This record gives sequence, structure tokens and C-alpha cells, in this order.
Amino acid sequence: MARAAGERGRAARCGRWRRGALLAFAAWTAGWVLAAALLLRAHPSVLSERCTDEKSRRILAALCQDYRRGWLTGALCEDLCVGGELLYQRCLYYERGKKVLQAQWRGRTVVLKSKREAFSSFPPLTLLEEEAGAGAPGIPEAELLLMVAGEVKNTLGLELPNNSIAPLWPARQGPGWRQQLASAWSLLQQEEYVYFSLLPDLSRHILPVLGSCGHFYAVEYLAAGSPHHKALFPLDDAGQAQAISHIALSFLDMVSHFDSDFSHRLHLCDVKPENFAIKRDFTVVAIDVDMAFFEPKMREILEQNCTGDEDCNFFDCFSKCDLRVHKCGAQRVNSNLQVICDKIFRHWFSSTHRSPAVSLQLRLQLQQAVQECAQHGGSSGNSWTASSSVFWKLRWLLQATLKELQEAEK
Repeated sequence: MARAAGERGRAARCGRWRRGALLAFAAWTAGWVLAAALLLRAHPSVLSERCTDEKSRRILAALCQDYRRGWLTGALCEDLCVGGELLYQRCLYYERGKKVLQAQWRGRTVVLKSKREAFSSFPPLTLLEEEAGAGAPGIPEAELLLMVAGEVKNTLGLELPNNSIAPLWPARQGPGWRQQLASAWSLLQQEEYVYFSLLPDLSRHILPVLGSCGHFYAVEYLAAGSPHHKALFPLDDAGQAQAISHIALSFLDMVSHFDSDFSHRLHLCDVKPENFAIKRDFTVVAIDVDMAFFEPKMREILEQNCTGDEDCNFFDCFSKCDLRVHKCGAQRVNSNLQVICDKIFRHWFSSTHRSPAVSLQLRLQLQQAVQECAQHGGSSGNSWTASSSVFWKLRWLLQATLKELQEAEK
């Protein structure tokens, strides 16, 4: 009996060990899968395709073929597929299925974007598939709006009132309404399209959608920033110091908008010159918002298991690890301003040798303020209060710098 009991004990211990090993392996695997998914989201060039004119033209030809078959529609389809008013120019990039193409539209340079290559690759609207032939009753509008609201909530992490969804959805039934619904549904599944459709009325720092055809949508073409530019953005050498001061002030304005103008704070988790562009009036515009999240979604992303603070860094958005429960805090501990100071402003204002037209004292003050701004957050967890103080300091110093530069020109 003792021997049997011993064998049962060993078997139980072995079973527990196996279960523990399986759980540990499952957790390890899940962690790597999550890390890989996040890496690909932030750095999609890992799986980039070769960007060619031949393939780009073939993609647009397929889009027009679907339009002529009556599968999709959009305000730009006639100009693209019939009138020749929307002309392909060049391929900008392909990334993980996302296609970004440059085109000329009625004398204006635009960018055509889609998260996927083919219209058929987007999951269709279930209600359209369930609806029978021409004699079938129409789809209840309330049911459609409920589905749209659910998709927006899934995309943005926000619950929006029905009147806010109007830019995303065809208003009434009529000829071609099924094609309108199918096209709108394919666009609604693209996070960036939703941002660009809903937010420009609230902030001048977001690109508006100019129109669409099927699953492709158009936005204004603006030259993106690049670390290869001496000033990070394509600026003329003449008057560059003034331009940088204007742009820095616009970055501060954008930070203020994204912190205050929406129902929830908008977090930028991938701050780099390539994700921004500058308009002629020096307004900063976010041209890539694939890694921008409203507060509810941000909290959901940050609240992960951890063994240390380094596990709580979601690219440029940081949290802290609570070692008592091995869980990352849902509250971000750094800020948009801190990251912009670190990744953009440091490049411009880290040296006092720039802009000799500006007094040395002011240059020193600005350099110190940028350093102070870039170092806030992360350790103290009080970055939002600190950011408010340094925000106004930076704003005053940049305005003073701009004034001295303008007076030096007189």
C-alpha cells in the first residue's frame, strides 16, 4: 500500500509538473506572439513588398473592374475609372498589404491608401449577404448604425453617438445603395480612414479624407519628414531658423489639441519625422496614425503582464510594472510632449550654436527647457503635471525666439 501511495504521489507531482510546464510554455508562446504582432504593427517594413508601378497599375485596374461590375462605388470612381481625371503617378510604398500610391487629381497631388490590396479581401457586411433579392425588405437603419458603432468602438475604443458616425456611412437608401454600403464597410475596417474621417473637423493637425473609391481613400499629398533631412523636414535653408520655430510651436499646438480637444486623450505611440508633414503655413499634420490610440484603447494595450518596467513599454508609450501583481499599470507615465521633445526638439535645440541671431541667454534657456521636457515621465509617473508646466515654458521661449529672429530681419 505504501508503495502504491508513493507511486500515486509521484504521478500527481508529475502531472502537476506537466501542467505547470504546459502553462509556462503557453504563456511564453503567447508573449512572443504578442511581441511579434506589435513589432509588425510598429515596423511593418519587416514584411514590406517591393513597390512597383506595374503592380500598382494592376491594383487600380482591378479596382476599376470591380467598379464596372457594380461591386463597389465612391465619389472618386468616375474620375479614376472613366473620366481620366485621377491619374496614377507612382508607388510610395507597400507594407503588409497596405498600399500607398501617389496620384494626380484635377491638378492636385493626392495619396491613395488602402489597408489591403483587393476589395474582396475585406470581410463583407453580414447584413448585405443575408439580404435576399430585389424584392426583399430594406435593411433597418437602426441595425446598420448599431453595427457601425460597434466597428468604430472596436477600432478606436470609443462609443460615439449616431450623429458622429454620419461621415462614415451613406445616409439614405437609393440606387447603388448596396454598393455604397459595401464600400463604406470596407473603409470602416481601416483604422486610419476612421481617424481621418472623424477628427479633421476637431483638429487641423489631422488630414481630411478627400474622397474614396471602393476600399481606397484619398488624402492630400504632403512631403513627410525624414531623419535624412538636416532639419528633419524639407525646408529651405533661407529662413530655416524661423521655420523651425514656427513648426515647433505647431507641434505644441498639436500636443494641446490631442490632449484636450477630443472626448479622450489621443496618445501617439510612434513619434518620428516620417509620421508627420508640414503644410505651407508650417502647420504640423499627422499623416500616419496607425499607432495612435485614444485613452480607453491605450489603457487596454498597456495593461499587460510584466516582470519589470521594461515589459510595460509599448514603443513610445510607457507604463510601470506593479511587481506585487506582475501587471503593467493602465496609466501611461510619459506623454506626447515628452516624446516629441526627445525625438524632435532635441534635434533642433540641443546646441546653443544654432541661430546666432538669437541671444545666447535665450538659446540656453530653450536648450535647458527641451532637456527638462525630454526627461520628464517614466520614473516619476507624474508626467502630465510636469508636462503642463514645461509646455508653457517652451511655448513662451519659442515665441520669444521667433520674435528675436523676426526683429533681426528688419
